[in-house]
This record gives sequence, structure tokens and C-alpha cells, in this order.
Amino acid sequence: FMQSVGHIMGSQMETDMRQDLFHHVQKLSFSFYSEAKVGQIMARITSDLFQVTERQLQSLVATALSHGGDYSDLYFEHTTFFNLMLKDGVVSSGGFHTDCGVGIRVLKGERTGYAYSENLAMEPMLKAAQAASAIAQSDGSPRTYAHAMQAGQQFYHMTRNWRDVSADAFLPFLQQLEKAIFAKDSRVVKVIARLSNSVSDVMMFNSLGELTYDTRPMGSVSVTAVFQQNGKKENKGGSRSLRMGAELISPSLLQEIADEVTSGIDQRFEAIRPKGGQMSVVMGAGASGILLHEAMGHAFEADFNRKGQSIFSEKMGQQVCPKGINVVDDGTIAYNRGSGNYDDEGVPGEKTYMIHDGVLCSYLHDRISASWYGVAPTGNGRRENFRYNPIPRMRATYMESGNADPEGIIASVKEGIYVDEFSNGQVKIGEGDFTFFVKSGYLIENGRLTAPVKDINVIGNGPQALSDILAVGNDLKIDNGTWTCGKEQSVPVSCGMPTVLVSSLTVGGE
Repeated sequence: FMQSVGHIMGSQMETDMRQDLFHHVQKLSFSFYSEAKVGQIMARITSDLFQVTERQLQSLVATALSHGGDYSDLYFEHTTFFNLMLKDGVVSSGGFHTDCGVGIRVLKGERTGYAYSENLAMEPMLKAAQAASAIAQSDGSPRTYAHAMQAGQQFYHMTRNWRDVSADAFLPFLQQLEKAIFAKDSRVVKVIARLSNSVSDVMMFNSLGELTYDTRPMGSVSVTAVFQQNGKKENKGGSRSLRMGAELISPSLLQEIADEVTSGIDQRFEAIRPKGGQMSVVMGAGASGILLHEAMGHAFEADFNRKGQSIFSEKMGQQVCPKGINVVDDGTIAYNRGSGNYDDEGVPGEKTYMIHDGVLCSYLHDRISASWYGVAPTGNGRRENFRYNPIPRMRATYMESGNADPEGIIASVKEGIYVDEFSNGQVKIGEGDFTFFVKSGYLIENGRLTAPVKDINVIGNGPQALSDILAVGNDLKIDNGTWTCGKEQSVPVSCGMPTVLVSSLTVGGE
């Protein structure tokens, strides 16, 4: 087997074949070989893609630590991007490009030095390592950023590699999607459909001698349709985004998105702005998870807590919501947009309970915050690309199902509002205050959904909203839309929620 691997790697086979081989070797070899031997195989395969040897990796790390740093890591990335947009029946834009480079980080005490190179020749990489080393100079006390690695986990793979499919093969799908939406509702006057995909090969090496590799696919389809009725216009969108190959593009996906975009339009045209005030709010399963992400999830990111900026900074181990409630940030959901076999520091992805049975039990850690708190990293060190330093970020954030019946939750509310689709919002991390714009929902009157509502704000405080939860449904739904989180840099995320009743929030209406 080892001879076969060596023979194949000596040939001039395509990059994608090398990546497929790597995944087979990574899965199989741990059953037959020592971890040291697997590391040798990994080094040999990955060096063929990034044209860097193990000796050069060690040299770059040594240079980065030349001013006495405590820890250094290298983040190599090669990404191909493709996008196509169909508007008014014709292709209005499209493009393909490749991005490649390395980011070099040095940690010394409380200081971080970071530099990157878009050229993978040894000289510019050494200059970047020297720059990172110089930036991190400090008299801070040494720290150890060790982490015991595990290997072989795979939460996503490609059956059809995006790189193997020609661009013109995607046009018929967008055209058929547009046609299906027009056919479903005569009020449709415009359809804008987008398809994008990317494949990233990532290799990470650090001063602890840990070498990790990951191939990360991403496919996304999004649609916006404009409807017109009696001189009024409404628009509605739908999207899907998963870590999959071109097998994502299918007739079933087309039908799902077409149905999503055209459903509920009658209610949109009939919707009113309700009277505002303090009232009970029922959050629908699925996309309401964005409120959990923004209003609470960011406040659990360890850098905000380490610096004392979060409202939850002094609440570790405390009861922050009723018993039975579990809030999770998960990097292990198969094919999910937020999942990662490894984070961007080479730490394996995991499922992290932030709140368990109502008690705050973990923040979301990168290596820096984990060292500061004396705990293991949670796999939340993420970055937009090799030009950025990794920081604690969410992945797929959701509340686990409870035991309440969703219809029973609504029936228990005498007067309130049901919300199921949000757009933009704002959060103050230090105070925990949030506001969100609601795109659609319903009034709840005497336990029944009545008039549809739109264009309202929901205002509240994160910790208070958690403590005011009265019921959690048994219908958790993860929303697989094109969610992107911005915190100095952008990363793909996902969110979800079961039906949840909050006893009191402020609703901004008439």
C-alpha cells in the first residue's frame, strides 16, 4: 500500500485526484499505521499541492519564532470560486477566480503577530514569517498552546467535484428554476437567481509539529422573486447552501426553492403593521435561530468574555435560563455550511454545549482564549481566508428541541405575535440589547394565528430573553440558507431553533 501511494504521488495526476486519495489515506491508514506514519503520508501528499516540503515548513516556523515567540502556525489555502447570476432570463454576471497564499501567526504572551504572502515561493514566505515574528515581540510570559489532536473525521465530501463541472452546465438549472417560479404564480414579474460554489484546500502546520489538511467544498443557490398585485409589489427569497459538491444541483433542490419562494405571498400582500408594545413572542422553528445567533451566540464567543466585553463574562457556571434548555454551537453536522473537519487553527470540529440544562457551561474558544481559561479549544478558531488572523467564531448555532408541542405553544398565548422570518438586526455585546427586523409573522389572538404582519421590530435583551423562555418545542429545524456572519471578517455559518415562546419582548409597530 505504501509503495502504491509513493508511486501515485510520483506521477503528474490532477489535483482533485490527489485530494480524493488523501481522504482515502486519512480514513484507512489510521487503522493500519501509527500516527507518525500517517503524518508522513499527509506531508508527502500535501506538499505536492502547495509545493512546500516538511523541512521548509519547519524552517518557516523556526523563523517565525526567531524572536522568542511561544507558538507559531502556518495556514496554507488554495481556493477556487465560481458564481453565475441569471436576471430577466439572461446571464447578467458571472466569474471564476483562484486565490492562494499562506498566513503566518506568532503568539507571544498576550501579543499576536500576523503576516501573509500571496506568493508561495520560499523567500516571500520567509519574509512574512520574519514580519510576524517582529510584530509579536513582547516581554510577556511564555504560554503553551498545546492540543491533543484526533484524526480521520469527515463531515462532508464531494461526489461530483465542482472543479470538474463546466460553467455552462449550471445555466440550464437556473433557467429551469426561473421557469418553475414563473409557472407557480402569475403575479411574478421578476426573478433573480444566483449559483455559486467554491472548493478550498487548506493545510495547517504549527510549532507543536501538528499537520492537518482539509478540502472544503461549498455550493449555494439563492433566488429573489418580485410579485405584483393591484399596483403593490412584494418580494420573497429562498436559498440553500451546503458543504457538498455539484451533486447539490438536483431537481429536488429546484422544487424546494421554487416552493419556498412562492409560498406565503397572499399573506405578504395582506399583512399589516400591528400595534406595538410588550407582548409574548413565539419564534417559529428554523430561521428564527438568527436571533439566537446574534443576540446570544456572539456574547458566548470567548474573546469578548476574556476581555470583559460580554454581558456573560462573569456568568460561567450560572443558571442563565430555565432548566431543560440546551444551546449548542456545532461543527459536526454533516454537510452543514458551518461545519468543519478542523477549524482554521487545525483543531478538530466538535459539538459544543454553551448552555446545558439552563447552565452556562462553555464559551466558544480558539487556542488563545482556551489557553487563557485553561481549557481545551472548542474548534471555533475561524478566519475569512489566509489574509486574516483566526478569532473565536460561531459555526452552526441552535437550541436543541424541548418537549412542547408547537401547536400547543401557540394555543397557550392569549395575545402576542408569531415571527418566522427575520432580516437584519443589531446587538450590543456589552449590554446584551438587540433589535431585529421581522419580515413576516402573524398576530396571536386567543391561541390562534390570525392576521399576517410584516415590517416590525422585535427588541429585547439577550440574558433577559433567555430567562423569559416559557416553552421549547419538539421541532428543531436547522436553516440551510446562505447565512454569513460578519465580525471583522466574514465566515459561513448556520443557525436553527425549535418553536420557542418568550414571555415578553418589545414589538415595535404602529
